[in-house]
Amino acid sequence: MVHKRIRPFNTRDTYPEQSLDNDLAQAVVAEGRMVFVRGQCPQTLDTAENVGVGDPEAQAHQVMTNIRQLLEESGAEMAHLTKLVVYLTDIRHRETVYRTMGEYIRGVHPVCTGLVVVALARPEWLVEIDATAVIPTARD
Repeated sequence: MVHKRIRPFNTRDTYPEQSLDNDLAQAVVAEGRMVFVRGQCPQTLDTAENVGVGDPEAQAHQVMTNIRQLLEESGAEMAHLTKLVVYLTDIRHRETVYRTMGEYIRGVHPVCTGLVVVALARPEWLVEIDATAVIPTARD
């Protein structure tokens, strides 16, 4: 792993009643250049077109695709993720969104915080995720 992950775990063990399979950690120790990705919503980065209206899975895919693209444009990769913050407008979408997010963070083990909020900036948005990554310091 790129960074030191403290107490990595999988959500299938901590939330056995939910159909989740996310690789997360309790803490991450990182050294390097930080990349802060603003909260990503279910819109394309180039056209700001809304994606997956009414569909939390499609929206989560777009959000995670945006995060991956922005990390790559910043010289980072998904393995450099250290923290995710997930905002949901409906707790019933949690499993779907986290399951989808899990496809993008398999083996990464970032820390993650999830919140249920009254609303996001647009009423059709069901999920928003912000991310922090650290590009490791080059070692000789």
